[in-house]
This record gives sequence, C-alpha cells and structure tokens, in this order.
Amino acid sequence: MFLENLGFDAMDPLRLGRFWEAALGTTSLTVEPDILETRLDLDGTAYLDLCFVRVPAPNQAPLRLQLALRGGTQQADVVERLRGLGASDLDSGQGEQPGIVLADVEGRAFRVREEQGVCTDTGPLAAALLDSADPERDTAFWAWLSGWVPVPDGAAHTLRHPSLRGPLLELVPEREPKRLEAKNPIHLDVRLEPGDDPEEIAAEVERRGGREMHPDWGELPWRLHQDPSGNEFCVLPAPAVAS
Repeated sequence: MFLENLGFDAMDPLRLGRFWEAALGTTSLTVEPDILETRLDLDGTAYLDLCFVRVPAPNQAPLRLQLALRGGTQQADVVERLRGLGASDLDSGQGEQPGIVLADVEGRAFRVREEQGVCTDTGPLAAALLDSADPERDTAFWAWLSGWVPVPDGAAHTLRHPSLRGPLLELVPEREPKRLEAKNPIHLDVRLEPGDDPEEIAAEVERRGGREMHPDWGELPWRLHQDPSGNEFCVLPAPAVAS
C-alpha cells in the first residue's frame, strides 16, 4: 500500500490541472475533458500523482487539505510567477501556517512558503497540510496507511516518502471539526499492492479509528474511507499483474 494521488474536485479539470501542472512542473498522464492526471516525480521510481476530476457543482466545503509550495529565498519571484499563471491574492490570515496565501484558478487557497530547513530539498511542492483533530494519532494512522515515515529532523506530526524525497505530509490542528456530510475538496488516495487484502485494510482502518463509507454512487472500482478526523480518502485496487 502506498500514497499515490492528490485528488481535486474541479469544475474545469483541464484549466485547473494545467495551472497546477505549470506551477509544479509535472508531467501529463491523462488529458480528457472530465479528468486530467499529472505526475510529480519523487526519486525516479516513486511518484505522487495529481488527479483533477470534474464535479457537477462547486465544492464549497472548508479546505482541510491545503498545498504549500516551496518559495524559499525566491519566494517573491515564485509568487509573481504564479500570479502570471492565474493565481490571485487572498487574505493571509488563514490559520497559523507560514507563507503567502494565494488562490488557484478555481479560487482554492494554497501557500508559498519562505525558506524553511526541512523544505529545502522537497522540490516545488513543499507540503500537503491535512487538518486533524488529533495530530499525534493521525500521524500514526497515515504512516501506517501511506508507508511514509517521520522526517529525520524530528519535526512533529510530519511524514515523508521513505526515499526522503518530495513533499511533506503535515498533520496540523484543525480550525474546526470536520462536517461529515461535507466532502473535502482535495483528498488523498492510497494504492493497494499485489497481495494486499482490501478487507483486512478496511478492518484495520476501523480498528485505528477510521471508517468505511458507502455512498450511493453506483459500482466503484475503489473503496471510500474516512480517517479518524473524518478526512476522506480512497483505497484504489492493486494494479493488474501482467501474465
């Protein structure tokens, strides 16, 4: 099992996906009217995909998963480049996280961080910040679920791919409890590997404080869950083994 996707609800997947592709320098995988997938390479073998999927109406739920881009010593230049791609300025008073707050082309907030030691070698995407009712508990949950590991410098409630390349996953104190009926506009997906038992995974999610959801969306190739703080994530099937 490994963390594979950042999934975005999008009114216009091509426009939103192209913005983030230009912002992060990722590589297109799928480009269709209702979906755009683009890949962020981590270490030549590992990756994190960004998947933009059309939804029928704007998702106005509070943003519980927010991206932070690396600005570093070039923060002002990075911000100006993003404005040129279509980003707009937002009120900086959103939470206690550092950085300049912008909105992407569909109005969704993200940050551009100044120089921070732990983010010096993340690449253009510094971190994904996930709201949590109990960061210590949820860090352990996501370490088990994603296979990511605590960062070596001991930053609290922060995980990273085992290669120690690419962005961080930071569990941050939530500003308000999750409204269970309000689906996160951005969510995480994990991918099973050959030999993983989805029933065992679902049972362990429950044991660790999460739950499986059963929305009336028809037959789906994945299973939808919530972590202990109510954040949705999908468990995608293992890829078919070539015969």
